[in-house]
Amino acid sequence: MSTHPTDSIRPRAITMWDFSWLERRWPGAGYEDWDLALDELLERGYNAVRIDAYPHLACKDPEATYELIPVWSVHSWGAPMRCDVQVFPALLEFMAKCRDRDIKVGLSSWYRRDTGDSWKELFSASRHAESWIRTLDLIREAGLMDAVLYLDLCNEWPLNMWAPFFTGKDNNVAAVQGAAYTPGSGGVNWWDDRSLNWLREATDLVRSAYPDLPITTSVHPGIPDASVLDFCDLLEPHVWMSGGDFYHRVGYTFQHKFDYSEYEEVAKNAERIYRGDPDHWHGVLHGYIDHVAQEARKTDKPLMTTECWGITDYIDAPRLDWGWVKESCAEGTRYASETGTWCAIATSNFCGPQFHGMWRDIDWHQNMTSLIRNGTIEVSVPDTLKARM
Repeated sequence: MSTHPTDSIRPRAITMWDFSWLERRWPGAGYEDWDLALDELLERGYNAVRIDAYPHLACKDPEATYELIPVWSVHSWGAPMRCDVQVFPALLEFMAKCRDRDIKVGLSSWYRRDTGDSWKELFSASRHAESWIRTLDLIREAGLMDAVLYLDLCNEWPLNMWAPFFTGKDNNVAAVQGAAYTPGSGGVNWWDDRSLNWLREATDLVRSAYPDLPITTSVHPGIPDASVLDFCDLLEPHVWMSGGDFYHRVGYTFQHKFDYSEYEEVAKNAERIYRGDPDHWHGVLHGYIDHVAQEARKTDKPLMTTECWGITDYIDAPRLDWGWVKESCAEGTRYASETGTWCAIATSNFCGPQFHGMWRDIDWHQNMTSLIRNGTIEVSVPDTLKARM
């Protein structure tokens, strides 16, 4: 049953801390002191965070130490080289600190690769669901289910980078070992029958075990027809201005994850192209936002977006200025908020302490989060989500 929200329900200002929350814990990496990082997040006005719960590792052996293989070295998400992680009890400790601050936790997974190839155990939708149910059981046993905002079964399903178990191939590790990385999902779009059948089965199984938990699966690119996601409680599209022709003009292909050659192209071209016609690029972004907002209204489901608005990949580096990134992200944040279809809105992909140029502008974050949290929700909010907002 769904009901339209009252004025007492406002959108959450959310950020993506992905797998960085656990992997970036060396001195100066940004998350070595969770209390400090979370206090700084609160200072900036955010009250929700989306993180990787590593369900495939938690299900296999929650307290084991796993050696993780880097997904890249040039980006600032996660560790740039091999690292060791222990998911439990770390996840419980982090979630408890979030709950103490009324920061709701969105659980997701990028299915990080470990040297034991644990991803291979998720060879079916039922095994995918089982990994989440076991992880949620551990959270429930610790009395922390009230800290959970929602569950995202898989980041950007079914991209091979994040869901190798769907295709049975792991192009990401091939790239680490020096082979060419092939992006995509083996020719399968998330809206194809095979993909939807997997998601529906996994969602139904998790929902049977946890009927009070809002469940979705984040997707990219876009939502051509949200009616096929009728089994989701909310929609999580990832939306960027750079998702169309922008990166083509820049010369960025997402294929060079272990050298800085493509960031050199970003440094040469990205701001110049944006500044050459910002109204055009804002219009491109508005078009993407308008489309997913229309799908939300058509299906009467709320949107949640945790990766968004300006450029997709960016770092602190020479000749890479944050000014135009903040400008484009502010435009997306404002425009999305005004649609009244989002229940949680992020301000960029870069709202974390490791992105120093973005993080240090406290006023910018406070202005954006104030705008988000004072917005309205004009589509139905499922009771399961309403109770957690």
